[in-house]
Amino acid sequence: MAKYQLHIDEKERRRQSAEKKRFSTVKKGWGKGFVEKPVFVKAMLKPHFIGAWLSIFALFCLVTFLPYSLQMWLGKKIGRLLGSILPARKYVLRRNLELAFPELTDEKRRKLSKEIQRNSGMAVFETGIAWFWPDWRLKRHISINKDELEKALEIAKSNKPVLVLSCHFVTLELMARIYATLVTPGIGVYRPSDHPVWEYAQVKGRLRKNLALVDRKDPRSMIKALMKNMPIWYAPDQDYGRNVSIFVPFFAVKEAATVFGTHNLAKVKNTLVQPAWTIRENGKYHLYIKEPLENFPTEDVRADTIRVNQEIEKMIRMAPEQYLWLHRRFKTAPDENENRYPGLS
Repeated sequence: MAKYQLHIDEKERRRQSAEKKRFSTVKKGWGKGFVEKPVFVKAMLKPHFIGAWLSIFALFCLVTFLPYSLQMWLGKKIGRLLGSILPARKYVLRRNLELAFPELTDEKRRKLSKEIQRNSGMAVFETGIAWFWPDWRLKRHISINKDELEKALEIAKSNKPVLVLSCHFVTLELMARIYATLVTPGIGVYRPSDHPVWEYAQVKGRLRKNLALVDRKDPRSMIKALMKNMPIWYAPDQDYGRNVSIFVPFFAVKEAATVFGTHNLAKVKNTLVQPAWTIRENGKYHLYIKEPLENFPTEDVRADTIRVNQEIEKMIRMAPEQYLWLHRRFKTAPDENENRYPGLS
C-alpha cells in the first residue's frame, strides 16, 4: 500500500502556480533552441518571487564568505535534515539501493543511504560554488591527472565534435564548470525550470564559463552543436520513460529504461564519445577524463546502450555515495503494470 507522495499532480501544480501568479519564461518561448543568455523580465520582481531571490542571494553569500570546510559541514547537516523531513525521497533512495545493490546487507545499505543524504546536502553548496566562485578560488580545489588533461586538450584542439559522457553525480554542476575552465567551454544539456527566477539563476550560473544550454528534449539542437564541433555535456543515466528508451541492464536491474541518445548523437560525423566525471576527494574535485570510446557507435543500438550503461556504472562504483540516487531511476518497467516503487502514491 502506498505511503508516500513524491509530487503533487499536474492539475494541482497549475492551480498553485496560478494562485501565486507565477509564469514561465520557458513556456513563453524563451529557452528554446540554444539558450545563450538568461532571460530577465520586470515581472520577476513581483513580491511573490522575493523568496526565490532571497534564497539565491543567501546561497551566494554562504559560498562566497564561509570557509569551504564550514560549507561542507553545513551541507552534511542539511542533507541529513532533509532526509528526515522528506520521507518520500528517503523512500526512493532506499528502493534504489535495494534494486541496484541487492548483494549489500541491510546495514550496509543504511550506511550508504546516510552518506548519500550527506553528499546531497553538500551538493547545495557545490552548486553555489559552480555558479559563483571565481576561477582562482575554484582552481585551489581542482585535481586532475596531467596526462589526462593533456590528452583532453589535444582532443579539444582537433576540431572534432566531442560528446562528453557523464552522469548525475552530486558534483555534476562543478564537473561542467571545471571541464570548461581547464579544457574548453561547450554546451550543457539541461532541464528548463517552469519557475522564472530559478530558470534565470540556473542559466546564468551554468553559462558562467560555457557557451550555451539546450533542452534535454531538443536533440536537433544537440546535433547542430556537434556539427559545429562544439562539445556537449551529456548524462543519459535518468529514466525518461519508455517512448525514448530501451530496456537494458543497469547495476542489478536487468531491464532498466535507458535513453539511447548517446548512440544517435555519436552518429554525427567524427564525433568522439569521451567519458568524463568529477568526484570529491579529500577536499579536492578530481576531474577524470578518459580516452574516447573505441568502435562507437556501432549499428547495434542495444549493444551501444549497454556499453554506455557499463561506462556509467564504472564511474558510479568509484563513489556510489556521491551519485544522485534520489530520483526514480527505475520507475519505468517493461510491464506497464509493474510498480518498482509501491510505497509511492
